[in-house]
Amino acid sequence: MTTPDFTLPTRKPGHVTIRNRWFAVRLNYRVLGMCLLTIGLLALLTIWAMTLGSYRIAFTDVARSVFGRGAEEENFIVQTLRLPRVFSALLVGAVLAMSGAIFQGLVRNALVSPDIIGINTGASLMAVIWIAYGLTAAWLPVAAFAGAIMTAAAIYVTSWKGGIVPGRLILVGIGIGAFLSAGTTWVTLQFPIEQIRPAIVWTMGSVYGSDWGDVQLLGICLAVLGPLSVMLMWYLRALQLGDDIGRGLGMHLELTRLALIVVGCGLAAIAVSIAGPIGFVALMIPHVARMLAGPLSGSVMLFTGVLGATFLLFADVVSQHFLPVTLPVGIVTAAVGAPYFLYLLYRSNARV
Repeated sequence: MTTPDFTLPTRKPGHVTIRNRWFAVRLNYRVLGMCLLTIGLLALLTIWAMTLGSYRIAFTDVARSVFGRGAEEENFIVQTLRLPRVFSALLVGAVLAMSGAIFQGLVRNALVSPDIIGINTGASLMAVIWIAYGLTAAWLPVAAFAGAIMTAAAIYVTSWKGGIVPGRLILVGIGIGAFLSAGTTWVTLQFPIEQIRPAIVWTMGSVYGSDWGDVQLLGICLAVLGPLSVMLMWYLRALQLGDDIGRGLGMHLELTRLALIVVGCGLAAIAVSIAGPIGFVALMIPHVARMLAGPLSGSVMLFTGVLGATFLLFADVVSQHFLPVTLPVGIVTAAVGAPYFLYLLYRSNARV
């Protein structure tokens, strides 16, 4: 008589772990597949964007011009005009999407983003004042960055009442954002239209005129704050389980929330300071990323950044080449994002 085998069938893990002496990263196969697919799409979109324009350049000529081996005119167009704009769109889209993911996870609300709670509005007000008074254009990104950071500090301090409650943070942010928006409107009415027109155009959000200095600044920001945002995802997921579980895991809740707010605001501020307040990217892309790749985690945060870069570059290509008139990319993202926001509102109301 044979003994029955009660060994349970082994199940292959749905993830791969990358581990070394200093850190370990677990990549879900589903997320990894989505990342690779989106990166491939992003590469094709980048090449396509480089060939478009009033001066059409073939793909082979673009490849040569990237390395400075094409014709002199094509080298100038690719290296000085198109390549910085493409990279700026990619980096701005990535940092906006990652910032939105942090804020949505922090307050546990898919209807929240830096532009909803007033961070972008603070940057816009400072930039409008800077442009209206004709101050040094080279310092405009610094002024907008300072406006976003000061707004975030005001929201945090005003929301504090023995701690930070997500619901109170949202309401305070919306209120401060409305106040700053009124301030921006008031400033624009104090100057002649010829003087204030550049500021109005800036508030629409665009990567037009981006140069390698902007790309370098965005790249440094993403290189510093991107890994921090990925590492903070473990703490963010613990916070989403509730304060009691967070304390049980030995977390300092308010310090963790402050770190998440600082990283999220830093990402949003640098994007707005370079490209203006491009709306709805930070609201829409994190939600789409969670739908495609699953709950927020470190690997999903990486996918969110890649998806945000792809979306904003595609929106910029559409705004430049496929509309009757050239528009700022912020108008295109708003045209896509506003209906999606209404869809999210409808879904949230349906659950009540």
